[in-house]
Amino acid sequence: MTIRIIHVGLGGWGGDWARNAIPPVREVEVAAIVDPHAPTRTKTATALALPETLAFGSLTEALAAVDADAVVITAPAVTHVPLAIEALGAGKHVLVEKPFANTAEEAAVAARRAEELGLVLQVSQNYRNYPAPRVVQRLVREGAVGELSAISIDFRQWDNDRPKASHPHYAFPHPMINDMAIHHFDLLRMVTGQEAVRVFAKVWDPSFSKYDEEASAVITIEMESGLLVSYRGSWLSRARRTAWAGEWSIQGEAGEIFFTSRADGSDKTAAGDRVTLLRADAETPEPVTLPESRLYGRSAGLQLFAQAIAEGFVPETSGTANLGSLALMEAAARSAASGKLEDVWLP
Repeated sequence: MTIRIIHVGLGGWGGDWARNAIPPVREVEVAAIVDPHAPTRTKTATALALPETLAFGSLTEALAAVDADAVVITAPAVTHVPLAIEALGAGKHVLVEKPFANTAEEAAVAARRAEELGLVLQVSQNYRNYPAPRVVQRLVREGAVGELSAISIDFRQWDNDRPKASHPHYAFPHPMINDMAIHHFDLLRMVTGQEAVRVFAKVWDPSFSKYDEEASAVITIEMESGLLVSYRGSWLSRARRTAWAGEWSIQGEAGEIFFTSRADGSDKTAAGDRVTLLRADAETPEPVTLPESRLYGRSAGLQLFAQAIAEGFVPETSGTANLGSLALMEAAARSAASGKLEDVWLP
């Protein structure tokens, strides 16, 4: 079964979806593309060899003109929930880029609507779709290091060279917490199988930062078991860069799991994924063998979305399941503003 999709949002990262993430997925076919900016529509249609009659200025126009099973939303985050609700109302399944919404309460409205209608609503938490975090999830579940005692996560990148006027990332709301740490928060919930209950975030940037809001953060997260997680993230680090999934140390009574993932950000390779296991009675860590796949990242997530539609199952990153990641993200942003410990509120 081939799933016909309407792809909404073609600028920047959405354009990368159109060129690189969607084409390798054999289970989907692009029925139409949507973007309010006419030159962007034309450029994308040409790149995909689509007739301009299948390029529309709004989702409303596309829904009325073409036969499709689903809508893929890669437009700006502020539009995610309104577009998702429109698509669901038209009887279409929805895949939406992260963050699903800027608040968990807003996201819950769309998640409940999808459940009422019996439609798939999936969030593209693409960092889950690489072998390292999958293997780590299994190791933790199987008790490879026993009861967990601490987790530390480090993310370091440098993104401060472009002129301020030409780089939209500088103006993103909460560019460290909402745009990047949301990935790590979601992986944290995945590998531990726990929800976060409280969070304290401290943000500060040096005078040379071009970002309007925080480009770096130090965050302490308390999980439901009482486990404490230390997170450090920065877009302004001149230290050795980490992979996009960061560097993780997961410590337990019987040893330590180290992992890193998504080194080059590719949806076609996981060459930088690495997991090591240091047992309590050993002096050196041992590498853990990782499985291979044809697709990774966004492409693998889109493939799972198509399979969920075809086979009728609820995907792992459904709208409802994603609320815990959003709630943690939202609480971290509240803490950064208040300077206080904040509870994680699940709607």
